[in-house]
Amino acid sequence: MSKDFYNAVKDRRSFYGISKESTVSNTRLQEIVNDAVKYAPTAFNSQSSRVMVLLGVHHDKLWDLTKEELRKLVPPENFSSTESKIDSFKNGYGTVLFFEDQSVVESLQRQFELYKDNFPVWSLESSGMLQYIVWTALELEGFGASLQHYNPLIDSSISREWNIPSNWKLLAQMPFGKPTASPDEKQFQPLDFRVKFLK
Repeated sequence: MSKDFYNAVKDRRSFYGISKESTVSNTRLQEIVNDAVKYAPTAFNSQSSRVMVLLGVHHDKLWDLTKEELRKLVPPENFSSTESKIDSFKNGYGTVLFFEDQSVVESLQRQFELYKDNFPVWSLESSGMLQYIVWTALELEGFGASLQHYNPLIDSSISREWNIPSNWKLLAQMPFGKPTASPDEKQFQPLDFRVKFLK
């Protein structure tokens, strides 16, 4: 890796122009995801995150299923822009699906009644950190990625296609591939409006 962590944080963006090329081997991709899942922090060391990586025909199938679910909802006269957007994700090399195991969350709620209402929130926070780690790691390896949320619209289709356990709750989809276009310049609000630094 030629970039350091801080530059990767700055360069991580939503890339919508991606190709079916990969910048690393599939073995390296699996190492990245495995390490992210293993080392991402979780409340009470719950390790509730679950991940599925779809490559090749599986990746294409995901976005075909998504398109068909959207076709049921979007009026035909408006569907071309929706189809183009979904096709841009399908143009990528793969997709990372992020789930949270609800049986783990519910077990913790039973064990620690005092924190019952917090565990679903902490589960989402853990997943967010995992998503960010994977996204930034992909950036370090030269990929472009974005984070999508077509759940719960596609939950049933995905569960049937890949036999997803019923206790896995889908939270996000991250299509990735070699960048074919740069993202627009990002605009920032003033930091003194967003950060309070007391000395």
